[in-house]
Amino acid sequence: MTQERGKVYLVGAGPGDVAYLTVKAYNLLAAAQVLVYDALVDAQLLQCVPPDCLKLDVGKRGGKPSTTQSEINKLLVKHCQQGKQVVRLKSGDPLIFGRCTSEIEALKASGCDFELVPGISSALAAPLLAGIPLTDPVLSRTFAVLTAHEPELLDWEALSRLDTLVILMGGQHLPEIVHELLRHRRSHLTPIAIIRWAGTPDQQIWIAQLGDILEQTTELSLSPSVIVIGEVVGLRKYLQPENIYLDEIIRHSQAEPANESISTPQPMLSNFPPSTSSTSSPSSPLPLTGKTILVTRSVGQSSQFSDRLIASGATVIEMPTLEIAPPSSWEALDNAIAHLSDFDWLILTSTNGIDYFFERLIAQGKDTRALAGVKIAVVGEKTAYSLKQHSLQADFIPPNYVADSLVENFPDKLDDKKLLFPRVESGGREVLVKELTAKGAKVIEVATYQSCCPSGIPPVAELALQNRKVNVITFASSKTVQFFCQLTDKICANNSDASQFLEGVCIASIGPQTSKTCHALFGRVDVEAQEYTLDGLTQALITWAINS
Repeated sequence: MTQERGKVYLVGAGPGDVAYLTVKAYNLLAAAQVLVYDALVDAQLLQCVPPDCLKLDVGKRGGKPSTTQSEINKLLVKHCQQGKQVVRLKSGDPLIFGRCTSEIEALKASGCDFELVPGISSALAAPLLAGIPLTDPVLSRTFAVLTAHEPELLDWEALSRLDTLVILMGGQHLPEIVHELLRHRRSHLTPIAIIRWAGTPDQQIWIAQLGDILEQTTELSLSPSVIVIGEVVGLRKYLQPENIYLDEIIRHSQAEPANESISTPQPMLSNFPPSTSSTSSPSSPLPLTGKTILVTRSVGQSSQFSDRLIASGATVIEMPTLEIAPPSSWEALDNAIAHLSDFDWLILTSTNGIDYFFERLIAQGKDTRALAGVKIAVVGEKTAYSLKQHSLQADFIPPNYVADSLVENFPDKLDDKKLLFPRVESGGREVLVKELTAKGAKVIEVATYQSCCPSGIPPVAELALQNRKVNVITFASSKTVQFFCQLTDKICANNSDASQFLEGVCIASIGPQTSKTCHALFGRVDVEAQEYTLDGLTQALITWAINS
């Protein structure tokens, strides 16, 4: 009796879920006698084969014992020559970074019959399942798919010029990817999405900008993931089915913190699992549902404020209106650091001032011990929290998060006290200095950082403004108000007034000083936080939405 001829099917498993298998792939699994599968193949696919099917796990795992490619080749040949119907199951598509060439060559050399069966590549499926288009008539006319398994071999100069990049096997090499793109002049404002375990119930998505994605994903496991870089990432919020996006918001707002014993802000900009149920929208919508809020903020600033708004039902568009940079000269700060023991108090009013002050302190070969004998006053809980990151406690935090409260409630008599005030290079708290000086203090101001206007507006924010899709614009500092005006002036056609973008839009301010600038430049403020924090601003917007 002639032995039945065997055959090997090199099959693409798609992104994971059995629902994304092709019909042919499903039928081949149902008839398989031998299944040879990779590490990234979802476990549910293994249930599609007959009970007596021989299942061989040959997945390659970084840093762990793995089946060699030559051993895999021999297994395929061996079982095929035994007359078996062999399914070689690979994640995604077998010929997109699937390393099929060696296996095909081995099968051909041994006279084995084989067939290629396409699958949906994660390079295409992951962005789609995350609601991110790879092409767009305006934002992306080209996209490239690449593997970052060996980033040093890629032509980053050429890649940095393409509209959209889709990167596979890049989770472990994210720092190199970011470094190379920024080094080759890709804007640090470029949106980036990391989609982990796409197409499975464990799918997670992180959305950020190229310049701050490393900060947002520190110490997180990003493998296996698909990375999408380009302006099209910003379109995700517009392309999500409404009920799915609302499900995401509900789960995000109800999620417990990763570590309840640490009351630190969570680092993820967006970390939503996909909607896998048919749960309908709740009868009582979240308070900011239906509101599109434009959040003006600093470049690289954490998006925790946006997360709070999203958790309350809002659609959020981020528009960086402030870039933080070193001062034009370090001379004054360096001189102050060299004579820290001469000061009675150190006055800190912003996280930026703290970050640059301590960065320069270390650069001068000193550490926090240099502040022994110097008391520290901060304005606001956020600033106090930032100070704690340097293992220091503030000696004084005023009851209200404004400079006036610091002067009114200062715990020491200010006569002849010498105060060091690291601050923004220009446009800072002149009133604070004036009032402290009036009470007898000697205030030494040193430029610690400077704030600049970004070069442009993200396309998604610009389109939303031009198309009158924005309901609320939030401002958390006077500089964000000033730079918003500068940026919107640039995009006005025929020298028309940028105030056209504010018609019918609620202007929301974090506090009195910011409101004063809004009144000066816009002529109005519609919402002002009672507590001058981002949490206070969120609550003020919720109250406004309920009452409007």
